[in-house]
Amino acid sequence: MPLAISSSVTDTIGATPLVRLAHVVPEGAAQILVKLESGNPTGSYKDRMALAMIEGAERSGALRRGRRVVEFTGGSTGSSLAFVCAVKGYPLSIVTSDAFSPEKLHTMRAFGADLTVVPSEQGRITPSLFDRMRQEVDRIVEQQDAFWTDQFHNTDALAGYERMGHEILDQTAAAGAAVDAFCAGVGTGGMLAGVATALRSGEHPARIVALEPATSPMLTRGRSGPHRVEGIGTGMILPLLTSGTYDEARTVDEDRARRLALPLARLEGVFAGTSSALNVSGAIELAQQLGPGRSVVTVAVDTGFKYLSGDLFRETHE
Repeated sequence: MPLAISSSVTDTIGATPLVRLAHVVPEGAAQILVKLESGNPTGSYKDRMALAMIEGAERSGALRRGRRVVEFTGGSTGSSLAFVCAVKGYPLSIVTSDAFSPEKLHTMRAFGADLTVVPSEQGRITPSLFDRMRQEVDRIVEQQDAFWTDQFHNTDALAGYERMGHEILDQTAAAGAAVDAFCAGVGTGGMLAGVATALRSGEHPARIVALEPATSPMLTRGRSGPHRVEGIGTGMILPLLTSGTYDEARTVDEDRARRLALPLARLEGVFAGTSSALNVSGAIELAQQLGPGRSVVTVAVDTGFKYLSGDLFRETHE
């Protein structure tokens, strides 16, 4: 059957594959299914959120043609917003940091975004870094009357991620499987909340597990800390993770997750970054607890091409 022609590249967001891991899952564990979000135009699940936020602002009248958009971001949101704003013709300012991969910053610039790069403390992701980035956003909003997408509070993002949840339901149902548990690391919390809404609408509600780096256990212990997992563990209270959004929060050892990145690529062909490896690491723990005949779903949120300049795929992590 021939593929249809899309009227816009934004129409190609979503409908990403769901694959079963075959080699890194221990014997006697539940099956692990991974949603491969690298199939989106910028190679990231954040394309879903960026489009939903911009189109939500258009519908409400908050964003008009020619008005500048601004956001502070660790990378993938910035790349996705830069892509969507390029397609729709909005100027974009991104506040980011040298704590995040150069590939992500280069991608934002390639799509035409203006970048303000805030220095980090020895490349570490800390709550104070996000505070300083937010101050730069306030300055740009005041000086340029920019529209701040405010990804940590923007409920329009939930609709984009809810679609992901419905895709998962359709894909598992087509294979005769049910989703027993869904786990993922939280950045803004929007993806976990949106997917949870969809999965709980099915006949067999899934257990929703929020993951975070063990060195920054805000959800589990109420405190933050420095880490190197881009995109999650911001050390903030997350407004989108309202009461009852998830059933359980768990920490995942960052070093163990980083060591999983190479086996995922070499044994499974899943080429993804640090937070994706953390997601799979958390899924493996859940799968061992649930046992055979059950299904754990998680997300490979982006592509490993965004992390090649760092040490994630060096042999020392094997």
